[in-house]
Order: sequence, then structure tokens, then C-alpha cells
Amino acid sequence: MFSTSDTIVAIATPPGRGGLGIIRISGPDAARVAVLLTDQQKPLSPRVATFATVRVGAGTGSNRDHVVLTYFVGPASYTGEDVVEISAHGNPVVLQAIVRAAVEAGARLAERGEFTLRAFLHQKLDLIQSEAVNDLIEAVTPLQARVAFDQLEGTLTERIRSIDAQVFDVMAKLEASLDFPEEGYHFVGAAEAANSIGEVIQRIDELLSHAARGRLIREGAQVAILGTPNVGKSSLFNALLNANRAIVTPIPGTTRDVLTERADIGGLSLSLIDTAGVRDTTDTIEQEGITRARSASAVADVVIVMLDRSRPVDDADRALLTETAGRRRIVVLNKCDLPLPAGASDEALPAVRILHVSATTGHGIDALVEAIGRVLSDDDAPRDQPAMTNLRHVTLLERARESLDRARHSLAGGVSEEFPLLDLQEASGALHEVTGQRTSDDLLQHIFSRFCIGK
Repeated sequence: MFSTSDTIVAIATPPGRGGLGIIRISGPDAARVAVLLTDQQKPLSPRVATFATVRVGAGTGSNRDHVVLTYFVGPASYTGEDVVEISAHGNPVVLQAIVRAAVEAGARLAERGEFTLRAFLHQKLDLIQSEAVNDLIEAVTPLQARVAFDQLEGTLTERIRSIDAQVFDVMAKLEASLDFPEEGYHFVGAAEAANSIGEVIQRIDELLSHAARGRLIREGAQVAILGTPNVGKSSLFNALLNANRAIVTPIPGTTRDVLTERADIGGLSLSLIDTAGVRDTTDTIEQEGITRARSASAVADVVIVMLDRSRPVDDADRALLTETAGRRRIVVLNKCDLPLPAGASDEALPAVRILHVSATTGHGIDALVEAIGRVLSDDDAPRDQPAMTNLRHVTLLERARESLDRARHSLAGGVSEEFPLLDLQEASGALHEVTGQRTSDDLLQHIFSRFCIGK
């Protein structure tokens, strides 16, 4: 997978039919292979769109199409190699025939992520940016796309390299002190070095403090709506989706199974789960639905516990509040557009923080969406473009922090410079793994194998 001496080819656009389809060829023979496929009589001009006719196959089985060839001479290309992009009509039969002809002309079918891997190996992208390419492709909400593009632009890379430069500065001063012990030179005192390391730790902590929100944006979460029958769970489900997805009737027990929909809610990609109303029943089918409702809520990242404002809180409501007391939850009082029942008041409700909403009129839905984001990110206020979204990055930064903390304590304890230097080297190594300055083949295989073909 790591050879860059051959020429690779793949369809770079999604499967299916469309107005256009693009075949990407990268490698030392990219231009030669592309010319062999067409009626071109002269070499391709770099960065010039060239109209041509491509003919693949022979006899009655041949295919012909008008295409546009764009030639990028390395290193001024996506992969850092010679690249030709063939823009043809988006018919899968034609595109696959062109790819087969390119293979017959000397190219090889590309592996998953191999174009971006070559960009990484030719230092066109670092590992953070390479991972961001896949995140951008996989993004399903505008916020996910914005965060991925922010990392693709190199903002996180700049922060990591700045932190690493500060670590390197401390290491250089400590090593210089070790190199001249007889002369009595001390390029940095233990207290000064410990303070500098403390500043680095503080910068890493600032990055890590946004990690929960960042991973939530990148990976999404599950939110289950739980409550007794007819409190308005399905109505809220539809209101959050902005679509009539769940059946809503005044008949108790209408929802008998778990209903799940993926949605962009407040910029987050959430799996929203509508569940059967929880109550005591002898109906076998409804009992199974209630069992599934409890199972879905047990694994959800957040549970919305719904109460009905138009009727008094009963024992079943209190039982659900007790059952979910140790969970990340939001308690919602629905039907706030209806009057309170005779003799009831909001003060009679359990002593928990409650959001008042109306799934019918939409009142309070925006506040609920904001609350979901806050609870999922541990009450951290929403931020635009959080830097930390990848578990691999978080794990390596935590490892670097631990090494830096050991170095700081060693210096504060008067230990010889050799020992904190070892810890600083470990911290720097972890930072290099984040950006890809130091990587293993197994790690690269793992990361790029998740990409789509053609990217």
C-alpha cells in the first residue's frame, strides 16, 4: 500500500449516475496512461483543460465518450505526483470502462485513501489534515463540515507545532546545561524550566478542555425521549425532526416500537429515538415496546424525560424521574400551551430543573435544542470550530501532558536534568505522532483504510 513508484487510478466521484464523473490518475506515468486512452496526438499541457475523445474496448463492445483532461505536474498537485483528472459523463458503465482501460495501459487500481496517503507521504498534508479530508467527506451537518475544513486548513497543526516548539526550547536548554557541566554553565534553572513546562501544560489543557464538544460534533450522539403514554413524545420527536415521522394520535400506546431518525439538531448529528409510553400493561406487544424503550434509554447519551403539564404528576412520572436520576437527562414539561388542571400548579412538580415546551406550537423547542448540546458537552457552552475532535489526538495529547507533568515534578524535586529530559522527549514524541512526523505503518494502514476509493 505504501509504494509510490507505480501509477494508480480510481473513480473519484460517488457511485451512481450523474452529469459528470471523474477518474483520477496519479503517479509517474499518469500523463502517458491518460494520453493512451484518448485521441490526443500531442503531450498534455499542465494546468490546461484539454477536450478529447476517449475510446475504450474493441469492436461492438467499445465505448466512446467526450472528456476533459486536466494535467497537474508534481509536486504542484493534490498527491505531490503527476496527476491527471478525466472528467467524463457520469455513467458507471463508461467510467468503469475508462478505469479498466487505464489498468490495461499500465496503471493499478487505487486502494482506499491511497491518493491522500500519497499526499501525506509527499508532505502535501500532515496526518491531522489527512484525517480531516475523510471527516469532511463524511460530514453530515454544516458544523461538522466547518470543523473538518478548519482542521484541513491547518489550525490544529499550527497549535500542536507551536506547543512542540516550546517543549523543544526547554529540551535544548536542559541539554546545553548537561553538555557543559565542568564550565558551570546553566542555560536554564530548574525553577524556570518547570515554569515553562507548566505553561505548555496549560496550553494542552486548553485544547483538551474543548475535546468533549469537538468529539460530539464529529461523532454525534443518541438522544432518547422517554415518558408515560400520551405525554407528547412522538409530537416532540416530529418537532425536533421538523417532519411528521412518527404517528401521533390521542390513543394511549400508539407507539409500540423504537423509532430512530438521524437529524441535524443544533449543528449536531444526533440519532433521535422515539419510544413507547412506559406504563403497566397486560398487552404483550406493548410490553415488548416498553422493554425496548427502557433498553434504548439505557444506552442513549442523553434521555429526555417528558411530563404532561395538562395533568397532575403521578406515580408513573415520579418513577421515571427516579429511574433516570443518575443519567444525563433533560426533564421537559410538555403542553405548556394548555391550562393547568384544576388545583394544580407548577410549584407542585418535583424539584428538578424543567424546560417548558409545546411540541404542538413549537414553544421552547429552541431552548431544548440548546440544552441538548449543553448536556452532551457537559454543560460546556457551544463553541464554533473546536480544535479537538479526534480520539487519537486526544489520547496522544493526554499522554504528552502526563510526560510533561512528570518532567515538571522532577525539576521541582531537584532531580538531575537527564530524567526530565527523557520525559520531555516522550512528550515531544507524542506530539509528533499527532501530526504524523512520527508514525508506524500499522497506524497509517488503520487511518487510510477508512477512506473511500478515489480519495
